Amino acid sequence: MFSKILIANRGEIACRIIDSCRRMGVTSVAVYSDADRGARHVAMADEAVHIGGPAPRDSYLRGDVIIQAALDAGAEAIHPGYGFLSENPDFVDAVEAAGLVFIGPSARAIRAMGLKDAAKALMQEAGVPVVPGYHGDNQDAAALAAEAAQIGYPVLIKAVAGGGGKGMRRVERAAEFPDALASAIGEAQTAFGNPAVLIEKYVTAPRHIEVQVFGDGQRAVHLFERDCSLQRRHQKVIEEAPAPGMTPEMRDAMGAAAVRAAEAIGYAGAGTIEFIVDGSEGLRPDRFWFMEMNTRLQVEHPVTEAITGIDLVEWQLRVASGEPLPARQQDLRITGHAFEARLYAEDVPAGFLPATGRLAHLRFAGNARNETGVRQGDSISPWYDPMIAKIITHAPTRAIALRALEQALVDTEVAGTVTNLDFLIALTRHEGFRRGEVDTGLIARDLDSLLDQAEPSPETRALATLGVAGLHDPDVRGGATLWSPLRRTVTWEGGEGVVEVLGPGRARVTLDDTTHDVAHEGGRWWVNGAPRRSRIVSHPAGVSVFGGRSLTLVPQDPLDRQAEAAGGGVTLSPMPGLVKAVFVVAGQQVQAGDRLAILEAMKMEHTLTAARDGTVAEVLAEAGAQVEAGAPLIRLEDDA
Repeated sequence: MFSKILIANRGEIACRIIDSCRRMGVTSVAVYSDADRGARHVAMADEAVHIGGPAPRDSYLRGDVIIQAALDAGAEAIHPGYGFLSENPDFVDAVEAAGLVFIGPSARAIRAMGLKDAAKALMQEAGVPVVPGYHGDNQDAAALAAEAAQIGYPVLIKAVAGGGGKGMRRVERAAEFPDALASAIGEAQTAFGNPAVLIEKYVTAPRHIEVQVFGDGQRAVHLFERDCSLQRRHQKVIEEAPAPGMTPEMRDAMGAAAVRAAEAIGYAGAGTIEFIVDGSEGLRPDRFWFMEMNTRLQVEHPVTEAITGIDLVEWQLRVASGEPLPARQQDLRITGHAFEARLYAEDVPAGFLPATGRLAHLRFAGNARNETGVRQGDSISPWYDPMIAKIITHAPTRAIALRALEQALVDTEVAGTVTNLDFLIALTRHEGFRRGEVDTGLIARDLDSLLDQAEPSPETRALATLGVAGLHDPDVRGGATLWSPLRRTVTWEGGEGVVEVLGPGRARVTLDDTTHDVAHEGGRWWVNGAPRRSRIVSHPAGVSVFGGRSLTLVPQDPLDRQAEAAGGGVTLSPMPGLVKAVFVVAGQQVQAGDRLAILEAMKMEHTLTAARDGTVAEVLAEAGAQVEAGAPLIRLEDDA
C-alpha cells in the first residue's frame, strides 16, 4: 500500500479521497490554485502545494507542474479524481514516465474509450450492444445530414470527445439539422478542442442506466447499476441505485455486458459503462445500448458504495498498489436503496445558469451523507463547477430512502447564492418520480410545475418579513414590544411589508394588501393557524427562511431605496463568463428573440437574445472579453 499520494483535483472529490486516505493511514498531498488557497480540501490534507493561477489551464490542467509537485513531496502515486486530467492518457503516460503510479486505468484503456465512435466499434467487437447511428470519419455537413436522414429523426448530434452534455444537440426534423450541427461543432471545439461529432438515433422513452465496473487489468466485476435518468440539459440531478423496475434478467444482461466491455480493454480501477435504455415497455434485456465508458470514478459513486458497503476509493488505492480485485462477483450484494442529489449554486428559473457568491450561511442535515468541498464563508468561484455538495441517503427500501432524501434537503440551509435546493425538494415530491416512473425527459416535461412548487409561498414571505423586522428570535421578540413601534414598515431589496406586533410571540404581517397572522408556539412557527417547519436565520447576506421553500431577503434602509431602471433595453451577462461571439453592431435592427451574443461559462455556451424589437445603440463587450455577472453587453436605443 502507498504511504503518500498526491490528489490532482479540488473540491468535494478531493475531500472525499482525503477521507479514505485518513481511514487507510495514507498521507495525502493536496494541490491548489490561487482561487483555492483557503479551500476546504487544502485545510483537510496533510500537505498542500500551490500550482498556479485560478484558471484550470494555469493550475489543475498543468500536468507537468502537478507531477513535479508529487515528486517534490515524496508521493508515490497520483489520484486524479474526476474531471481535469482524470481521462487524459498523455498525463497518465507522463506520470508513469516520472516513476509514479497513476491511480486509475492505463493510458491505452483511456485512449480506447476516449473517442465515442472508436469506443462503440470496439464494443461491437466485444459483443456489447450499441445504439444505431453513424460513427464514421466523414464530417462533411451534407454527409452527416444524409446519415441523420437514414437513421431517422429524431436524432442526437454528439461530440466524439464529449461528456456532460457538451456538444450535444437533439434534432427533431431535417430542417433543424444544419443549425444544430454548427452549434454542436462550435461547443465541441470550445470544450474539448475536437469538433468531430457522431449521429445517433434518439430513443423516445430513454432511461440513463449505468453500471459500475472495477478491474485489475486482468479481470473485472460489476457493482450493479445506477439510474441517472433524472437530468436537465443532459446533466444529472438526482441519481439512485439500484434502478427502479430492474429485473434480475436485465441486471444480469447489463452487468455481463459491462464486464465484457471492461475486460476487452484490460481495464484497471473504477470505471462506469453508461447505457441508454428504452423504457417504453419496461426494462427488457434487448432494449439497452452502450453509450460511453467513463474511465474514472463517477460523481455519483456514493450511491453504489451505499448499497454495496464498499469504499471505491479504497479499492482504487489497493488495486493501483498491486493488489488483486478485493472481491469476486459472487461476493457482491445489493442492500437497500440509495439516492444522491447534487446541490448546485445555480439559477433554476433562469435556465439552470451557474451562479457565484459567498456562502454566508451553510448547514447540512444530520440524517444524510454530505460530501462537500466548501464551508460557511467560502465563495463559489466562477472558475470551477458550482457544486456545493452531494447529499446521499440510504434506507432499506426506495420509498424510505426517497423520503429520507426529501427530509435531508428540507433540513439543508444555504444562503449567499441562489441554489437549486427548492427545485431538488420539488423533485423528491414529484408523484411520477416517487412511483419510479423516470426517464431523461421528466424534468423538461414537468419543468413549469416543478418551478411553481419551488417558488416561495406567501407564508414563507411573511416569515421572511418578520425576520427583516428583527422579530424572529423567540427569546427576544416579546421584549421587542417594549421599545419597537407596534406597527411599522420594513423594507428589503425589491419590496416592503408592514409588521404589527400583537404581543409576545405574535405578529401580523401585511404583504400586497394580504395579511398573515404569525405566531411562535411550542417551538415552531404558525402562519394563519397552520404549523410550519420553517426556520428563520439571520446571516451576513440578509435574512433567510428555510424548510421546504426557502427565501432570502436583504434588509434595506428606506432612505437608501432607489427606483429600478425600466428594463428591456440592456442585455446583461447572466453569469461570469467569456464572450464567445457578438452577432450585432451599433445601428442594427433586431427583433425579440434574435441572437445578440454567445457567452461561454462552465465550458458551455449560452445564447443571449434580444428581449424586444429595437435598434442596437451600443455594443459594450467584444468577443474574447471576460465579463462578470451583471455586466452590460448590448444596449438598445430607448423606446420612442
